[in-house]
Amino acid sequence: MISKETKDKIIETARIEEVVGDFVELKKRGTSLIGNCPFHNEKTPSFYVSVSKGIYKCFGCGAGGDSLKFVMEHEKYSYPEALRYLANKYAIEVEEVERSPAQMAAQDKRESLYVLSQWAGKFFKDTLWQTQLGQAIGLNYFKERGYREDIIKKFDLGYSPDNWTALVDEARKAGFTDTYLKEVGLAIERDDQSLYDRFRSRVMFPIHNLTGRIIGFGGRTLKTDKKIPKYVNSPESEIYHKSNVLYGLNFAKKAIAAEDNCYLVEGYADVLSVHQAGVENVVSSSGTSLTEGQIRLISRFTKNVTILFDGDAAGIKASLRGTDMLLKEGLNVKILLFPDGEDPDSYVQRYGAIAFKEYIAKNQQDFIFFKTHILLKDAAHDPIKRAEVIRDVVESIALIPDEIKVAVFIRECSTLLSIEESILLNELNKIRIGVARKQDTKDLQQSRAVRNPGMGSQPYMGGGDMPPPEFFMTPEELAASGGAAAGNGQGVDAGTMGAGAMGAVAPQGKITADILMEREIVRILLNYGDYLATWEGDGDIPVAALLLGSIDDVTFEDNASESIINTYREFINREEIPDPKQFYSHQDAEVVDLAISCVASRYSLSPNWNDDKRKIYVTQEHEVLNALVISAIYRIKKRKIEVEMSKIREELKTEQDVSNLEILIVNYQKLKEAEKMLGAFLGNTIVK
Repeated sequence: MISKETKDKIIETARIEEVVGDFVELKKRGTSLIGNCPFHNEKTPSFYVSVSKGIYKCFGCGAGGDSLKFVMEHEKYSYPEALRYLANKYAIEVEEVERSPAQMAAQDKRESLYVLSQWAGKFFKDTLWQTQLGQAIGLNYFKERGYREDIIKKFDLGYSPDNWTALVDEARKAGFTDTYLKEVGLAIERDDQSLYDRFRSRVMFPIHNLTGRIIGFGGRTLKTDKKIPKYVNSPESEIYHKSNVLYGLNFAKKAIAAEDNCYLVEGYADVLSVHQAGVENVVSSSGTSLTEGQIRLISRFTKNVTILFDGDAAGIKASLRGTDMLLKEGLNVKILLFPDGEDPDSYVQRYGAIAFKEYIAKNQQDFIFFKTHILLKDAAHDPIKRAEVIRDVVESIALIPDEIKVAVFIRECSTLLSIEESILLNELNKIRIGVARKQDTKDLQQSRAVRNPGMGSQPYMGGGDMPPPEFFMTPEELAASGGAAAGNGQGVDAGTMGAGAMGAVAPQGKITADILMEREIVRILLNYGDYLATWEGDGDIPVAALLLGSIDDVTFEDNASESIINTYREFINREEIPDPKQFYSHQDAEVVDLAISCVASRYSLSPNWNDDKRKIYVTQEHEVLNALVISAIYRIKKRKIEVEMSKIREELKTEQDVSNLEILIVNYQKLKEAEKMLGAFLGNTIVK
């Protein structure tokens, strides 16, 4: 277990912009940072990072939290694993009891698969460097391919011995179960239920996730038998989804962001050779067709992609179909074609790093023009084929979201295809109309799903005199006292109640008016709990103390709101006020979501406002805290009175005793009078 002191130090040290920035390209906007959300597919950024508050919030899908929550959600880490990741990032020593691999495997299934994969990577690496066969066969192969020792070690390359159960036997000795060996794909089960190694007699290419943990393997055979597949890859598992992984991205992400370009190659060897040549912004789709998940990975770091093709014409045409997906996601795509018989690996090995970089600079061309030239070669003078080429090219252009680029490509392709620009534009519009109709149908179907997005409005702050303390009595006290209190002035408009908390977190069941008011109380506490408010007779007191002292008789329906309120009450009893940050890493996901929704905002006041030069001043919420706090209290009190009145009405329907009836009627009238007084202060707002 990690000590509380260490946990607190990790959470305190981690900077949200640095943690998120490792995975998402962030740009400055106002007082926040903004980027494309890594948790859902979007083209218009709605993912905000608040440096001052140490949180992130997506106003598209609703994801939110602090640095720890981001690592857990993005990398699918457990709580301890996310802590260790952040500790490693910030060089914080973590004191914990030493555990064997078998004990670690017993923690939970997902963590066990990670641990087993990491152990297997070390097994293959040790076999390569520390055994005679590993050095003679595996290491010798890598060196013959021209890879330096530093590259071999950096990419954790290894060797699996030519033995049916070498890894299985060692894994069992280390305490790993057969179930996990099968599930992560390191072993295969025979008909007699015995296990054997999947990757025997192969050089090994570990596949890492973005944070550098091994999640799968690619194994290349060194045998010449054509019946043996050249490459064997890990199957899909709980930790490895090939459609969401790019080989080498963990080593390339910083270079991609720095160069603002990503080189996309086909295989492991291409990545190694190009990386060794000093071009580190290179990744591979590992021989599979490009997927949306892989494209989203690239788009986190850059909008520019250069695809490095070898001279295989059939392979190029097959790849063109998948490359359209890059355009659809708004990426700028260039193509580099190597001479016949060459690929990135062979070219850089043959001509060296300098010649490789020069070749890329001189020969890359825009994807649309490249595609047009390639398809026109096949069409030759066949008019039917040329018409198909024209339609194919226009379909690709139609995917580009940037209208300026579209106009440029239409004009240039008009010349290349020898066809009028107006005809291309007409075809472009037809394609877009067809796509729009399909999307409308899809959106209509999706709109039937119930969703509760967070509301971005801020409450309207009214003025008015401070109501007398009698209004903070319980409904029972109000009934007994006859509601002897009076309020005047105009209160806060309840119709716009609540900032981010109103609908951002959906509890189990229906979101009622009571829950909305409870969340408004929580929002005020989290944002202004340590601010001072003025109260008649008591002077300035913290908002949290005033607010909670006035609603101590109120029970809460929303579990997340109740949890936060109870924590505040515990602190207030000790004459302390909790730091809102403690709720961002709460073990209850609903509490985290509610807290983030309460404090997050996608808007900030422009510096053009509230300055002496323009004489334009905007009243901000913290400047009218008294009205905000009192109005929130009155709303929830008024609601409770209405509930009590409803109960009395039900009792009146069944009560037979005359004396009891008189008491009920008197109590009801007193509550009704109190409700009217509260309503008068609140601007006669009817809370339903």
